[in-house]
Amino acid sequence: MDIELARTFIEIVSTGSFIRASERLNVAQTTVSARIRNLEQQLGRALFIRHKGGASLTPAGEQFLRHAPMFVQLWQRTLHQVAVPPGRRAVLTAGSEVSLAQPLLLDWVRWMRSSLQDIALRVHVDVPQDLINQVASGMVDLAIMYAPPHRPGLKIDLLLEEKLVLVTTNSEARLLDESDYVYMDWGPDFGLHHGMNFPSAAPDLSFDLGPLALSYVLATGGSGYFRMSSVQPHLEAGRLHLVPEMPQFSYPVYAVQSASADESVVGPALAGLHSVARGETKL
Repeated sequence: MDIELARTFIEIVSTGSFIRASERLNVAQTTVSARIRNLEQQLGRALFIRHKGGASLTPAGEQFLRHAPMFVQLWQRTLHQVAVPPGRRAVLTAGSEVSLAQPLLLDWVRWMRSSLQDIALRVHVDVPQDLINQVASGMVDLAIMYAPPHRPGLKIDLLLEEKLVLVTTNSEARLLDESDYVYMDWGPDFGLHHGMNFPSAAPDLSFDLGPLALSYVLATGGSGYFRMSSVQPHLEAGRLHLVPEMPQFSYPVYAVQSASADESVVGPALAGLHSVARGETKL
């Protein structure tokens, strides 16, 4: 089977639409339709029911979904293994969301280079939706993510519980001051709890990238909710201050991998990642 057929099938399931899958794959919709026709002919079964809202799986499609990710993952791992550099036993592609690249991903990469020297590394940073797709397809072996969606064929491990805290450049602040408040969109769970605690808040500036929002606050002054690990150095240096008695929100960090990953490679890397996340390693 052409691996692009299975990959196209997975994209349609993920997006719920032939049109959105064609956009994600950067190919024409007719190409997506032709690939699915080819796949259905090879399997001898219809896989999708198309309707105005998009596409839904037939019973045969539901069955094929159990196997398609494994086809793609096996192919990606095969490509990795035939490209192993001399002197290394395997290649691991490690990924993270942008906001987790510093310091967690960087510290993990440093640990890998000193502790697992027989494993070659590829390091990749991306947005959450693309990153989870890359893990599901086998392009990324192990990724660090916030709130990853559960999918068939993925294994998700809790790494640590981050705290989102309200910080400000004004050392006298005691409440959330809307005049200089920068809203950082940490996802739907944060939005729900933020709205419950601050029902009247209507910030006129918002970001969807934590490091950028924090840089703005440090450069121009103001306040906002940020990860404790990212603001700790600024708190110690006096550039930021915790706003007392303000609610703090949980923001857990997870490691995501394929359930069929090569444990001889991913296992030691994941163990090291847990140690780095707990602060147990010396770099």
